[in-house]
Amino acid sequence: MSGIADDIAADFIIEAQEILDRLGEQLVTLEQDPQDSPQLNAVFRGYHTLKGGAGFLGITAMVELCHAAEETLGLVRAGQATLQPHHFDAGQQSLDYLQAMLDSVSAGEEPGHAPPELIAQFDVGAAPASTTAAASGDPSLISDDEFEALLDQLHGGGAPTAVAPKAADAMISEDEFEALLDQLHGGAVPGAQAVAAVAPAPVPTKPAPPAARAPAASAAAPPKPAKPLAEAEQTVRVDTKRLDAIVNLIGELVLSRNRLKTLRARLRDEELDRAVSTLDIATARLQSAVMRTRMQPVGKVFSRFPKVARDVARSLSKEVELELVGAETELDRNLVEALADPLVHLVRNAIDHGVEMPDLREAQGKSRSGHVRLSAQQEGDYVSIEVQDDGAGIDPEKLRAKAREKGLIDPEAAARLSSEECLHLVFLPGFSTKAQVTDISGRGVGMDVVQSRIRELSGQIQIQSELGRGSRFMIRVPLTLAILPTLLVQAGEDVYALPLARVLEVLHAPATSLGWFDGRAVLDRRSHTLALVDLRQWLDVEPMQSNLLTIVVLQAGEARFGLVVDQVRGREEVVIKPLPKALRGLRGYAGATLIGDGRMALILDVDGLRSPHD
Repeated sequence: MSGIADDIAADFIIEAQEILDRLGEQLVTLEQDPQDSPQLNAVFRGYHTLKGGAGFLGITAMVELCHAAEETLGLVRAGQATLQPHHFDAGQQSLDYLQAMLDSVSAGEEPGHAPPELIAQFDVGAAPASTTAAASGDPSLISDDEFEALLDQLHGGGAPTAVAPKAADAMISEDEFEALLDQLHGGAVPGAQAVAAVAPAPVPTKPAPPAARAPAASAAAPPKPAKPLAEAEQTVRVDTKRLDAIVNLIGELVLSRNRLKTLRARLRDEELDRAVSTLDIATARLQSAVMRTRMQPVGKVFSRFPKVARDVARSLSKEVELELVGAETELDRNLVEALADPLVHLVRNAIDHGVEMPDLREAQGKSRSGHVRLSAQQEGDYVSIEVQDDGAGIDPEKLRAKAREKGLIDPEAAARLSSEECLHLVFLPGFSTKAQVTDISGRGVGMDVVQSRIRELSGQIQIQSELGRGSRFMIRVPLTLAILPTLLVQAGEDVYALPLARVLEVLHAPATSLGWFDGRAVLDRRSHTLALVDLRQWLDVEPMQSNLLTIVVLQAGEARFGLVVDQVRGREEVVIKPLPKALRGLRGYAGATLIGDGRMALILDVDGLRSPHD
């Protein structure tokens, strides 16, 4: 790619990645209905566009592979060949190689070529129709004058002596123009010189008769108005680092706003009060506007899953239908990217561990094809993403026995676990429910890593499962990681922040109402018994003697528990900062922030609070 401007190469990489992401899903859809002409055209255009861009940049390996796919698809479009299962296998494998090539280009390295056997797998097994020029083996090139004259004929602008002149309204479609260029190029091999800077086209296909292309209008027909000029571009591509810098500045502004609100309450000045109120509204609007610029639909991640599901199911000889719901739901760009790996693991896991073999499903009265559903929806400041299957389900008793056998939990603690709590044992490090671990479900990534990644995103993951009916993994993450709504609580002299989405309620109870179960404090409520965690005790600081307890009820997975605190200071939006080095890796801490009075507060990890402090 020497001599090519960096910005052109960067634009190609971005566009090529988008095309590759779409092609995986489009190929799966086409495989389900090979007669779907619009989908066939979409797949053809994808390979064609990739080949054109790669040819311009001189990426020969990509041109060669795209040309093989494009040539076969061109024959199918012309009705001269039919797509077979091995073609779809080759198509999906080609995307893996193209992705590797694109990664090499991004890293400034020379991409390797696809293996010859993959190129050969695209062969339709029949010689395509060819023109005399193509049969000679040489590209058929025409001069500039001939090309202009041809366009004049097609667009009705030819001289009076031109052959078969057309009326001004007889325009040809993009597909027809592509087919015309294919004929003119005579199936030039990749790398051959192109006419008028057009990328090499595939082997020519049988041309449609002129009447089928654009019927000539009668001389009396009034000419149609010319197409309007292209509209001015409505979007602009911005370096994500600039967006990140703006978000960081918004965070600083939010901190300053919080500080002023604290001072306003202390000073009680009417003019200051009005000024801070105006600033508060403007900051909130600016924050919302900036966050929207970083939003991306989760469909950017979802689009890769039809290929993932298809490849995994095929490797396991299983039949699976993947349903995608809510792909238009938007999330912060950073979250969309961070969720990709955990979701890939969960989808692979659903097919590998959950969905049964077709014969077994049929014997159980199920359809031979398993059903995996990947869905997303917004819930206030959070987004819920679910991976659900109709497979065998998870046996909680097997999980209990496995955890005990591996020494991951002591027998007494294992016996006390409810069925729902047993399901969450899969998140323990080193846990695997299969006798033989394959690289299909996780490629070496365990469910404990999935949970850790979700927690790093200030989110949570829950499991529901029913034997014989299937499993459901539910992820809940904030819309953005930059600013987090919290509830500030105090223990001793220090203030701590709890993610507001995990707070169910705040209640007060007399100390005499506490009970004890299995060595832990509990509060008996009408519908259930609420386990309690004393924040002072968890922090290993001197306990406070009080006749009236303040309890924050928190959600942790399927369970809930009460956190006993000295007092609740109220709600505040905070900017998440990395933990001080001394605290990184400690259970129960998710980050740090500055609060309105200028002090630092630690953001607590709700799930980590339920375990003893390390």
